[in-house]
Amino acid sequence: MSVLRENGSRELQARRTDVGIGVVVLVIVAAAVLRPALEDLLDRPAVAHWATIFVSIAVQAMPFLVLGVTISAAIAAFVPAGFLPRLLPDQPALAVPVAALAGAALPGCECGSVPIARRLVSRGAPAAAALTFLLSAPAINPVVLVATAVAFPGQPEVVGARFLASLLAATAVGLVWSRFGQHDLLQAGGFLIIGAATAATLQTAVPRSVLDTVSGSTVLAVVALAALAVLMAICSEADAFIAASLTQFSLTSRLAFMVVGPMVDVKLIALQAGTFGGRFALRFAPLTFASAVASSVLVGWWLL
Repeated sequence: MSVLRENGSRELQARRTDVGIGVVVLVIVAAAVLRPALEDLLDRPAVAHWATIFVSIAVQAMPFLVLGVTISAAIAAFVPAGFLPRLLPDQPALAVPVAALAGAALPGCECGSVPIARRLVSRGAPAAAALTFLLSAPAINPVVLVATAVAFPGQPEVVGARFLASLLAATAVGLVWSRFGQHDLLQAGGFLIIGAATAATLQTAVPRSVLDTVSGSTVLAVVALAALAVLMAICSEADAFIAASLTQFSLTSRLAFMVVGPMVDVKLIALQAGTFGGRFALRFAPLTFASAVASSVLVGWWLL
């Protein structure tokens, strides 16, 4: 059964790679064919403004995205499979906070943390600790924190708030899951471009009055950016630059965007459902979303 599942996963990954390459080729060909029309569009102020925001976000974030992917691949290649589980205590109450802090030492994208979490469970680590690591690793690792510092220059409190809120949310979810969650888990670059394009569209196409109305309400702003993080599904190495561009919104609401995104988004929900089962995802995603929003509001009120 495990061999068939592994083969199916490889085939799915291969199909996704083929689709990704096809999309890139299609975009290049379309850009070449439509070049005259694109040049005419870029002469218009609104489109030029959109393109400026889009390119600036993508260029700023890309080095951190590449670095995160590279380090994540190196960890997968060179860290022994049984090394991580041996570091965790057997008791969930102790293993959960240790796993949360361990996430700070392992840079990588949130997509890579899902198979690592499953490996931890398969090697005997407490399920709650593995899930805590799944949430914390992409949110508080050094690459993400450095990227946040670059995106918010001169505002170290934003970096500290992101670290603390993400650590708090991951630990809370792990502890709740250790008490009430299911335990049979084993049974059960393109996003950056989408994110940059969405942020540029928000800044250009959405009327300023609408953004001012949403950003003027603390509760509405936090919920709106948290939901946006779920839908945009940006890798954690790049999301700080998207958040930094949303200058109409408060730091607390932008903190919610950065805390929620690495923990729960549409691609992660699908990946978790495929790895751990649909019932797991239906219970785990809402719990994670609520915990991330609550910790963001609490830490934002305290530090920001």
